[in-house]
Amino acid sequence: MSVKEKTQKKILYDQLKSDHHQIILYNDDVNTFDHVIESLIKFCDHTTIQAEQCTLIVHYKGKCSVKSGTLFDLKPRLEKLVEANLTAEII
Repeated sequence: MSVKEKTQKKILYDQLKSDHHQIILYNDDVNTFDHVIESLIKFCDHTTIQAEQCTLIVHYKGKCSVKSGTLFDLKPRLEKLVEANLTAEII
């Protein structure tokens, strides 16, 4: 295994362990504001104000970080958001 491959594997491993992951929610032309707000409250534990602010950012900017944490915490939340027909990913 080359030094470059070892370095890449170490970086990937370090990323899995770190708490620096985020769920990014993207704008779409399908979901209503109410649906997005309700989903953020339900699946990301947002307050009403937080959910409304994130929804407006997504609408006007095209995307917004809606939750940060470990992959262990974020993966189930992402799955629920996607099941709710929202477009999101973990970065």
